[in-house]
Amino acid sequence: MPEVLSAPLVVEFPFTRSLGPVQSAFLTGLRERTVLGVRTSDGRTLVPPVEYDPVTAEELRDLVEVAPTGTVTTWAWNPSPRRGQPLARPFAWALVRLDGADTALLHALDAPGPEAVRTGMRVRVRWADKRGGAITDIACFEPYESEEAGDPGAHSGEFADPVTGIVAPARLDYTYSPGRAQAGYIEALADRRTVGERCPSCRKVYVPPRGACPTCGVATDERVEVGPAGTVTTYCIVNIKAKNLDIEVPYVYAHIALDGADLALHGRIGGIPYDQVRMGLRVEPVWTEDGRHPDHYRPTGEPDADYDTYKELI
Repeated sequence: MPEVLSAPLVVEFPFTRSLGPVQSAFLTGLRERTVLGVRTSDGRTLVPPVEYDPVTAEELRDLVEVAPTGTVTTWAWNPSPRRGQPLARPFAWALVRLDGADTALLHALDAPGPEAVRTGMRVRVRWADKRGGAITDIACFEPYESEEAGDPGAHSGEFADPVTGIVAPARLDYTYSPGRAQAGYIEALADRRTVGERCPSCRKVYVPPRGACPTCGVATDERVEVGPAGTVTTYCIVNIKAKNLDIEVPYVYAHIALDGADLALHGRIGGIPYDQVRMGLRVEPVWTEDGRHPDHYRPTGEPDADYDTYKELI
């Protein structure tokens, strides 16, 4: 039985966004140990606040303070917290409707075990020791013995030194197992070959192969070796340095149609100044030291390809 290929993969990037007046007030309020919602024209208070009414699409700006206490509306136990989650020990994810709010806020609930959590239980905010204007300023929720509603307060939403932007790290850890088609593609790369698959109906060769033709919807199983050379069909100049990527900016990332392929793949262009890369440039792969895949593509020295030969692949 053939070996099943798999590999751990991580997709990670910092997500930077500016804040409008509603989200700015909400996050600045958390920094100041104040929870704000926004009131709709029909009197509902939404927490977390949004800038537009999800029912009427009306713009919302009427900020109101709600209490740091509330009621669990539903929950799920998390027995194995992952990296970056609010608590390092088992906890519950809970939807909490804060006193004074009409919607629920999702956050962690610190409890000794699932038997200690129930729908309808009373909880309160546990504030983080260090706060800077982020949802993590709420460290978690914790059980709250009183059945009485907390005081919502009466803050207007005006703060000194408001938070105007945030950087939120996004990360996804998963294990990837390629199917038959992509496993064959990866195995061929180890031999410094690029292999695609041909559709039995439209006869197009897809690289990397997908196992089925996206146009005809039929399975592909005829393997076809393409390249190694190809043509730059379109490209972009990268001016922002990526974390953990040891490539000096600016550099060029391009769509490259390998000879014999009917689908362009992605690749970095090297061996030429970034401002000399152009559509139609003929390129060839430069393999990594271990020979497992192309590190980048460089010019072959051939004349540029005629536009008509690759215009359908842009």
